[in-house]
Parts: sequence; structure tokens; C-alpha cells
Amino acid sequence: MELEHKAYWALKTCNFESNELHANRLLQMNALKELRNESYTNSLIYKDKTKRWHDARLKGNKEFEKGKKVLLYNSRLKLFLGKLRTRWSGHFTIKHVYPYKVIKIWSKDGSNFKVNGHRIKKCEEGMLKDEGQEEGLDLEKVAAT
Repeated sequence: MELEHKAYWALKTCNFESNELHANRLLQMNALKELRNESYTNSLIYKDKTKRWHDARLKGNKEFEKGKKVLLYNSRLKLFLGKLRTRWSGHFTIKHVYPYKVIKIWSKDGSNFKVNGHRIKKCEEGMLKDEGQEEGLDLEKVAAT
């Protein structure tokens, strides 16, 4: 009988009012929701800073304008690549510049496609002829510079 009385007393003192428990649980859930929202905004800030840090360390002047001539890096050209053979093909004209360095280019045959801005480099107007070769110099030597 004494054990039952102590157990009943312990249950009675440990069990709070159900309204207090409900209010306490709501406060904890709201605090958790605020913490989740704060961590989400902090992760967005971190990603933005990381992207800016990465973009600041990219090599070369990669500011492109509509109508300029560019050379395209062909990463798929792998068969029997000679020691002095270039992977740059050209010349293409910039049709539109999208955000995040996505660039739409078109060639003389009328094909349009989008490429990553890291795969192209500027080509000066007088650098290449329509046939794809410079006066007296090969395209490989031009692309190597």
C-alpha cells in the first residue's frame, strides 16, 4: 500500500497541467521553426559568399558582349590529338549573354547553342579570316597565345 501511495504521489507531482504542457510544446515548436528559418538564410548567405569567392578567382577576362567573335574550346576532340594541335575551334559570334556566364553563340552555318562562359575566349576582329586561318599563321598558334 505504501509503494502504491508513493507511485501515485510521484505521478501526481510529475504530471503537469495539460494546458501548460501544450503551451510549452508550442513554444518549443516555434523556437525550432525559427532556428530552421535562420539556418536556411545562413546557408543561402554562405552559398552566395562561396560563389563570389570562386568567381573572383577564375582566370581570364570573361566579360562578353553581344556581337563579339569568340573561339570555342572543344573538349571532345581526343582521337589522335597531335602535340601542337589545338582544341579551340572558331569563330563564333555571341548572340545573347545570360546570367551566370551562360552564353548563346551561333556559327556561320546558322546553328545556335548555349555554352558555359568558361569554354570560350575572346577573338579579336582581325585575328581570323572566314576560313578559320590567320594570314600566314595557323589557328593552333593563335589559340596557344
